[in-house]
Amino acid sequence: MISIIGAGKVGSTIAFLCGSSGLDDLVLVNRDEKKAIGEALDITNAIPKNSTISVSGTSDYSKIKNSNVCVIAASVASHIITRSDVMLDQAKMITEIAYKISEFAPSSKVLVITNPVDVMTYLVQKRANLASKNVLGVASSLDSARFRYLLAKEFGTDQSQIKDALVMGEHDDSMVPIFSCAKFGSTLVDDILDEQQKLRITTSVRSYWKSLRDYKGSSVYGIAKNTFDVINGIIKNQPLEIAASVSLDGQYDTKDLCMGVPVTITKDGIAQIHEISITPQEREQLHKSAGIIQNNIAQVEKFLN
Repeated sequence: MISIIGAGKVGSTIAFLCGSSGLDDLVLVNRDEKKAIGEALDITNAIPKNSTISVSGTSDYSKIKNSNVCVIAASVASHIITRSDVMLDQAKMITEIAYKISEFAPSSKVLVITNPVDVMTYLVQKRANLASKNVLGVASSLDSARFRYLLAKEFGTDQSQIKDALVMGEHDDSMVPIFSCAKFGSTLVDDILDEQQKLRITTSVRSYWKSLRDYKGSSVYGIAKNTFDVINGIIKNQPLEIAASVSLDGQYDTKDLCMGVPVTITKDGIAQIHEISITPQEREQLHKSAGIIQNNIAQVEKFLN
């Protein structure tokens, strides 16, 4: 069973992708129960004819009992300047949700979308004392998709020609596009792009969500599809290699935080954290990004305590 907590635009789109593919039984949880019920009724009409899954909406957390996957897509408000705008209010809400998951579905794989996602992922895992391998933030895979798109645009090609586009670090203004890994065809983009081009692309990756906001209000489909891919891999036991925010314990010389790094995900959660070779400059940027996340965690911990 898949439980999606938060039936707003992103949560309901994830639910639609799961329901329309007949992936597994779905429960939508929302503080406004009518909203959750309405979304469930709508998605029910998109279930494939030969599917046996069910879709329901509720405000009752006990309904998530024994879920294989729990997705946290709830939010108290939208961010405007940075993804940390509403960090403290988000932290209070996320902690309450984490306790509910710990009570009713402690063995589930928990996918966190709520921003700032690195801090919220850390809180969910630590406050609810969940296994670190079962908790991950879905965001760096979206940043990586945006990086791939921007590289394709730079080279005047389609996205299929861009390989190994990876973004690590914080899902915010300090995220680190890893140019040293990305390829255009079989050629490393590091061998093609000059520093000015890389700086421009880095700025565009970091501010992509702001451009989206100016056009349509918020990102929905990109994060929904990236989250669905993770759910699909877990439910079907199809190993997936992506970048995700996970708890680090010494990897990349970093510990006691969650940050976007390349991982392998299976039905058992985070199967492996990959320590890849990056340039000294990229490593320095990654450590700076980690420092920002740690400072935000400290602010949140002080607020909650």
